[in-house]
Amino acid sequence: MVFLKILIIIIFFNFYFYFFSKTGLANIYLCEHSETGEIYYSNIILHKSCKLYIKSYKNFSKNFKSKHSYYPNLFSFSKIYYKNFKDLDSLFKKAAFTYDLDPHLLKAIAKVESNFNSYAVSPKGAMGIMQLIPSTAQLVGVKNPFDPVENIYGGAKYLRYLLNEFKDLSLSLAAYNAGPETVKNFKRIPPISETQNYVKMVLYYYKLFKNNE
Repeated sequence: MVFLKILIIIIFFNFYFYFFSKTGLANIYLCEHSETGEIYYSNIILHKSCKLYIKSYKNFSKNFKSKHSYYPNLFSFSKIYYKNFKDLDSLFKKAAFTYDLDPHLLKAIAKVESNFNSYAVSPKGAMGIMQLIPSTAQLVGVKNPFDPVENIYGGAKYLRYLLNEFKDLSLSLAAYNAGPETVKNFKRIPPISETQNYVKMVLYYYKLFKNNE
């Protein structure tokens, strides 16, 4: 009886995470800071200035056919690249080739950053598959951080910049998470549990993806 209850719970959570990972139910809102005028994105309405930017992914097929009514400029590059992981694999390979990177490394970063969710928004305002914060997106020329193509190419470009700067993979990954200045100040992986765990997880998935190809 206990085993049956555990089995039901496991099935429920597998269904829950599978369903919500496919549908991406959170809306994305475009907000403007009332004092600084800074533009940023959020998956919740933080104040009255926030306006709907991307409607829930569950209506993707319907809205895509109706002139992208809820997706302004979202598919300017990618069309429907997000439809399955094979397309994303192809995209990782192309971006990696462009910036002389290992596609398995890009894929590992995307896994840890967003679990391949192109609509992901972190509490700190990082956006998309590679979780680019607004200043980083601007630095690498990403105009629409929710476009998988722009976002992955932008993340690849930023990673190449960090690798050229630090000449070390672990330090570069730490800088991707905590920022280049933080790593420069400590001259090593910062003693921040989030950053240290982040580096370990990316390296774990990097090895996993590489071995399973």
